[in-house]
Amino acid sequence: MLAGLAGTALLTGCTSGDGDAVSATRARQASAAERTRARAARDSAALGARYDEVIAAHPSLARRLGPLRAEVASHAKAFGSGGPGGSPSPSSSPSSSGAPSGAASAVPVPAAPKDALASLAARERELADTRTVQSVDVPGELARLLASVAASGAAHAYLLTEGGK
Repeated sequence: MLAGLAGTALLTGCTSGDGDAVSATRARQASAAERTRARAARDSAALGARYDEVIAAHPSLARRLGPLRAEVASHAKAFGSGGPGGSPSPSSSPSSSGAPSGAASAVPVPAAPKDALASLAARERELADTRTVQSVDVPGELARLLASVAASGAAHAYLLTEGGK
């Protein structure tokens, strides 16, 4: 009973002058979450474009990379990208991790297939690390999505290097 009264007092206290501050904080958090979601969609779209570049440069890798590329496209869609035709354009602005979002297409595809796979693996790892860090600062469902996609990216990195031997 005492806990119920304390909870009621807390709720009542928050509705006086603190309501505006709470609303403003929630709005900032929602805005930050939407920016994170949009960035994740752009990063996934840019990674998908990088897979396309590697496949175009090394057609012999198409069968191996196709399923991973399809998963990356589903990640972009899960983050809110409209797919290949409606995906957000890659941003060239610096990310919170210091790496440019969408920087994959600024780098030429390595001539050796093994090096091209290693470059994709490195990008997958970088995005997995970024998403793991971002998942701490966003609300529930988005945090779970970021963590899930980070785990998938880590698995992709493994399959692109160790798993393909």
